Amino acid sequence: MALQRPCFIDEDASFVMECPEEISQLYFPLASETGLKSCVSPDLGGDAKLCQETFLLEPVSVENLHNNRSTRNFWMVDSDGVAVSLTGASAMQQATRFTPNQDSSRLTAGLMWHTLERTVCSIGVHAKMTSFVPVQDNVEILSVTVKNYTEKTRRYVPYAAIPLYGRSADNLRDHRNVTSMLHRIHTTEHGVLVCPTMSFDERGHRPNHKVYYVLGYQENGQKPEAFYPTVEEFIGEGGTFTHPRAVCEAYLGVPAGTSRAGREAMGAFRFPAIELAPGESCRFVLLLGVEDSSADVDAIFTRYNSVAKIDQVLEQTKRYWKQKVNVAFSTNNADRDRLMKWICFQPYLRRLFGCSFLPHHDYGRGGRGWRDLWQDCLSLLLMEPGQVGQMIEANYGGVRVDGTNATIIGAGDGNFIADRNGIARVWMDHALWPQMTTKLYIDQTGDSGILERVAPYFKDPQAMRGNGIDDTWTPDEGNWQRTAAGEIYQGTILEHLLVEQLTAFYDVGEHNLYRLRGADWNDALDMAAERGESVAFTCAYAGNLRELAEMIQTMDKACPGREIELLEELAILLGGEKQDYDDIQSKQERLKDYLDRCRFTVSGQRMRVKLSDLAEDLQQRADWLTEHLRRQEWIDHGEEGWFNSYYDNDGQAVEGIFPSGVRMMLTGQVFAIMGKVADDEQIKQITRSADHYLYRPEIGGYRLNTDFNELKFNLGRMFGFAYGEKENGAVFSHMAVMYANALYRRGFAKEGWKVLKALADAALHFESSRIYPGIPEYFSADGRGMYNYLTGAASWFMLTMITQVFGVRGQEGNLLLEPRLTAEQFDQNGTAQVSLQFAGCPLTIRYHNAEGKEYGEYGIASACCGEQMLTQDMQGRIVVPREQIERLGAAGGVIDVKLV
Repeated sequence: MALQRPCFIDEDASFVMECPEEISQLYFPLASETGLKSCVSPDLGGDAKLCQETFLLEPVSVENLHNNRSTRNFWMVDSDGVAVSLTGASAMQQATRFTPNQDSSRLTAGLMWHTLERTVCSIGVHAKMTSFVPVQDNVEILSVTVKNYTEKTRRYVPYAAIPLYGRSADNLRDHRNVTSMLHRIHTTEHGVLVCPTMSFDERGHRPNHKVYYVLGYQENGQKPEAFYPTVEEFIGEGGTFTHPRAVCEAYLGVPAGTSRAGREAMGAFRFPAIELAPGESCRFVLLLGVEDSSADVDAIFTRYNSVAKIDQVLEQTKRYWKQKVNVAFSTNNADRDRLMKWICFQPYLRRLFGCSFLPHHDYGRGGRGWRDLWQDCLSLLLMEPGQVGQMIEANYGGVRVDGTNATIIGAGDGNFIADRNGIARVWMDHALWPQMTTKLYIDQTGDSGILERVAPYFKDPQAMRGNGIDDTWTPDEGNWQRTAAGEIYQGTILEHLLVEQLTAFYDVGEHNLYRLRGADWNDALDMAAERGESVAFTCAYAGNLRELAEMIQTMDKACPGREIELLEELAILLGGEKQDYDDIQSKQERLKDYLDRCRFTVSGQRMRVKLSDLAEDLQQRADWLTEHLRRQEWIDHGEEGWFNSYYDNDGQAVEGIFPSGVRMMLTGQVFAIMGKVADDEQIKQITRSADHYLYRPEIGGYRLNTDFNELKFNLGRMFGFAYGEKENGAVFSHMAVMYANALYRRGFAKEGWKVLKALADAALHFESSRIYPGIPEYFSADGRGMYNYLTGAASWFMLTMITQVFGVRGQEGNLLLEPRLTAEQFDQNGTAQVSLQFAGCPLTIRYHNAEGKEYGEYGIASACCGEQMLTQDMQGRIVVPREQIERLGAAGGVIDVKLV
């Protein structure tokens, strides 16, 4: 059968795909805002869970999606005893899947809803199965409609069959059989409930009150007539999930009111037989979820106990997520525009799923990491900025006074947990991201006052930037930094930023660059903690220091000569005019002095510092770093050139011309460009080098690195991966998008668009990517999209398209328009537009390029909002005061910009 790709069918980027089961590893996310996280494969396999400890269905990774154990199945048996699965997950159907005259299937899906249709030739049935999760409840709903498409009346016996796992993912292999002994299973009038007696954990067992359930009813309210509450009763001795003897041999089952204990649970039941005349249909509804009590399960059933209610809540769910993704693009390529809908949706998915709860993301135990907290805010600032300021303030409570941060992130905003495992690990890039997000927040909202609001500092046993322990700290003290007087110390957001930037500035290695420590953004560079240095992120921090200086200068301009209060201990790290930044030992000793003073408590005393002096100090550091990096780390290779990105644990530069070949990494180039370390001529050389050594358009564009042909145990685990996979030479979407962002920021729009276009086209090229719409974390060596949905690349792709490509962004709260669209991005009428929210108003920004000019050739001739003409600044950009946008109100408006 010819490969069928997903095709978009509407402006909301819903898509249709024929025979999705022909492609391995496909899965689709479904989730509520309140905790339930599900995924469904083309045969309705996958899992569902609230958290690591509470899995409704058996946990799956991408490698066991195809085992059918966790399939949400619905069986039909005709009057001849032929039993088939409407999802295609029966032994007979799988055996004949690739033969002529097989069953036909079609998937239609949109934001948080998934419909599988299947024509089952052997019994004359067309089935339509729609899955979704209501926004405010932890219940997954499966609506099943069966229709007799033949010309004679037919009789069928329907069965629902969903295995219930009902425990922690840790028990998948650890005490799997033992934990089944905890199960207490009960059949009710409408289904099967499982309430384990306890949560099994040898560190401390806990009573369990969670109730896992599968309920069902027919459209007229008809209840199931018999139940199969355990796996053994359903599949039978010698049976399987794809050939269950209860279905194939018509086992009688047990009645409602039956109890079982100590067995694997099965949400399986049989409905009364139905007769369908030609063209007649019948509908069934299955509800599966997790609640805190059987009474709560009853309440869920009451809310969803009719097909009318199901249809209503499905429409509500669709409408809710459409409204959430309130960004739309219109360019010369409709498919790329629809793809952007899914990319803009992905940050919501990562907020809900964390980085652990989809089949490719079979690592970790839930939650989000420190980078995720801040990078997900980037997209929220563009789509849903209302509560982001509070989120940012709360997240600063995760910063330690030594400049590191909490790495165990709890549920909700500002909820950080001490590292109970005693693993003192420091990612050296973590201080970078909070400032990036805060700067965008200030530009988008105009709320510069956030820098002067206060937050506590996180406290746990880890001290001395991961090199020491505070053995005086006890959990009873709580997780907030205290003063010598025992009071919780709070500092301004600006002080938190200074603590992060200044401590990192002094944490240097033998080349006077920021130490790599446990790793940086690339977690797989985890074997150079002693002598490793990250040139790449030293460049990034140079940019941060420069940007922070500018933010402080803006504060000083508002009130010239003003002073601010800072933690007294910071005096050790300030006063740049008295320091020799070339003196590595002096810098290390200064940092140690500061860390020693803050190891247990802080004084709580404050000093006063002039804003102008502070800004000048930071600018001097940025200038020194820039010159140091340019002088020491640039690799000149004729017309080509690039920056070394790392030093390994032997203190050796990682990149350059080696006997085994050219060694180049993309990361160092991204942050050299973004941090303004690379000058314009160096950027030209970098792009030539990247095009030569890293660019592979057939697999998504720019690889993360060339092949080092070495394991490099002195740098990181990434070199143990096969080349072209994940961090070792794959097209890693996140860093590729940041490369594009950096190029756009520096005015290299043509080169930036080449990056974004390659990624988008690779994702849409289903023949190789084999994924539903969206941007994956990376493309493998053969171009397959891997680690779908949950990637920081989505936030950065969206951010780059809006703020750089379309040039629609905030500037101290005002609206700035500075387009960097290339000629090919305008449609046949010479128009390109983006619709979004700004200052609480829906806006459409429409650019008109009637002459088809290229970026760099056109400028803004005029701009208007309705009848009102808009003015340009000295640089030829459009700047619209925030008050003017706010006056548009909820109705919003259209801004037309003429380019010439």
